[in-house]
Amino acid sequence: MTVLGGKTAMVTGGNRGLGLEMCRGLARAGARVLVNGRDPQRTEGAVAELRADGLTAEPAVFDIGAVESETLASYERIDVLVNNVGQRDRRGALDLPVTDFRRLVEVDLTATYALSRLVAARMVAEQVRDGAIVNVSSVVGGILGHRGDVAYAAAKAGLEGLTRAMAADLGEYGIRVNAVAPGTFLTDVNAPVFATPEWRRWVAERTLLGRFAEPAEIAGAVVFLAGREASYVTGQVLVVDGGLTSRF
Repeated sequence: MTVLGGKTAMVTGGNRGLGLEMCRGLARAGARVLVNGRDPQRTEGAVAELRADGLTAEPAVFDIGAVESETLASYERIDVLVNNVGQRDRRGALDLPVTDFRRLVEVDLTATYALSRLVAARMVAEQVRDGAIVNVSSVVGGILGHRGDVAYAAAKAGLEGLTRAMAADLGEYGIRVNAVAPGTFLTDVNAPVFATPEWRRWVAERTLLGRFAEPAEIAGAVVFLAGREASYVTGQVLVVDGGLTSRF
């Protein structure tokens, strides 16, 4: 499959978990992938893993929280940006101080806007008429409320608003902006929580498919939104949750 042949895609937080699977899916679709991460060793390891599978990948080591136009100068034309980086603080409204709330929103929302704005400006300047930005949201915040997750929910809801607003601003330049909203994915980070009988039972009862998602199952949605098949799709949020939000 080469639906992204000739394209360069940057994935933030692409050196592990869902981000690495997004990199793998984009590369398998023909893209040259720039794997972003702050940790040089981990990022180089992810790139080596992708290259071992015969995929085209390069490291892009920088902190998106401190990104400037000079940060991107060393990277060639960017056709696709996937904003995957995010942090989580599982505390609720009565427990989370404002300073910590502000810090998480800065990473999960403001930093995403800062990088998207720089990449979009480059796309416009370089006349990339089929550019795509894909934001990684969540069913928590954009659709559902979840106890003990106030900052993450607020940031992700804001990210979906940002998706629609930037789609409106950038449409005239042929740049599409969409989001994916994952549900319960069995990543390394989530594994300790999801290993409990309570969570396994909850997922079996709440999702229409009756199971957790494997990390690789996010890739198809991202590739679709990044590629030519979604050429008339913008300002949308594609939910990838096994039917979690469709069940009463």
